[in-house]
Amino acid sequence: MDGSWNDGPRKRGLSLSEVCSTPARPWCGDIPLVRRTIIVILSATQGMIVPMPLDALTAAARCLPTMISRLQQLVDCESPSTSARHLEECAALVEPWLSSALHRPAEITRVEENVHLVARAPDPRVLILGHFDTVWPVGTIGDWPFSIDICSRIGSGPGIFDMKAGIVQALTAIELLPHSDQVSVLLTSDEEVGSASSRALIAELAQDAGAVLVCEPSADGGAVKIGRKGIANYEVTVTGRAAHAGLEPHLGVNASVELAHQIIRITAIGDSARETSVVPTVASAGTTANTVPEFARVHVDARSWTITELDRVDAAMHRLTAQLADAVVNVSGGIERPPFEDAVAGTLYAEAAAAAAALGIGHLAAVRSAGGSDGNLTAALGIPTLDGLGAVGGHPHAWNEHVLIDTMPERAALLGALLARMTGQSLSL
Repeated sequence: MDGSWNDGPRKRGLSLSEVCSTPARPWCGDIPLVRRTIIVILSATQGMIVPMPLDALTAAARCLPTMISRLQQLVDCESPSTSARHLEECAALVEPWLSSALHRPAEITRVEENVHLVARAPDPRVLILGHFDTVWPVGTIGDWPFSIDICSRIGSGPGIFDMKAGIVQALTAIELLPHSDQVSVLLTSDEEVGSASSRALIAELAQDAGAVLVCEPSADGGAVKIGRKGIANYEVTVTGRAAHAGLEPHLGVNASVELAHQIIRITAIGDSARETSVVPTVASAGTTANTVPEFARVHVDARSWTITELDRVDAAMHRLTAQLADAVVNVSGGIERPPFEDAVAGTLYAEAAAAAAALGIGHLAAVRSAGGSDGNLTAALGIPTLDGLGAVGGHPHAWNEHVLIDTMPERAALLGALLARMTGQSLSL
């Protein structure tokens, strides 16, 4: 893909009026369609006959003006994980859209300093899971406004791919259903910073529903994610003894030298054959140029496909000991997101692939991802989980983060068709 669309000063994208040739609607479920052809599909998980409209893609496509309108508003509503006020504003923006789509009230729930958007189903059978916090600081939108490139139809803006477009697609998918009484929704505000305040809610709603669909960004080309590496984070601190670097270096215990020993040992814990990475990242040491460093520290990012491997890494990290006499090494941290192992996604992936085939959109690819999400948390509980059902695009957390706008209706239709199969209904057109 030609990267010139985001190089240097931002080119003028299409305005909303130029993109949307028809007026935006509050929701799209009442769009009249001429063709009402129905086919019958056998649901693999429910063992029941599920009628599936052939024109679901047409219905979703006619929702594109509304989807673009919502996407612009959502991207413009900045929501960094660290700003409670902006997160509250974002939750307040999405709440009426979600309540309208579900035909029942969604609630903004406060947990400590965070707000989360919760919609519990009366008879839950599936949970749609996502987040509205982003990594982008307040003010980014001033330098990088929402736009759609006139030629490529690429949409860009802070948080558009991870994962505001996924939220917009999920809303449309729900609106395609005649009934949403079996669909719970949880949109959290702390996924990008570890999900500390939302973990209990995630576990509760996932266990109630028994299946989880995560609307995080897709992998390349729209592939869904059937596995994710587990993540552990550590802080390794070294305490030595300060001394004058020129006059009495022999009286000191050099924390930088000790840290160097530790970094070599830490790197050796990784196992490339098993694709287990243990990576020292941010490091610091010392105070002044003429002082033997007394303190040093390094952050370590560890990732693995299996809990067995991640447990091995965790044990090895906590066994680290000092190599220099009189130095002290301390290790804090541990496993933050357990691995999302492939077997948990198998049944749901089969359903999604069948839904894609029924819609006529071809083979639905599936991959494993080294990045983590809240899907790790539900998969670790043994709850069937399928991830990467969100937008098609690329480069999350980067200045060239983007979404392929014209794929959004197809992704919404796919999610809607999957929800229909899981709840034993046909799409409402």
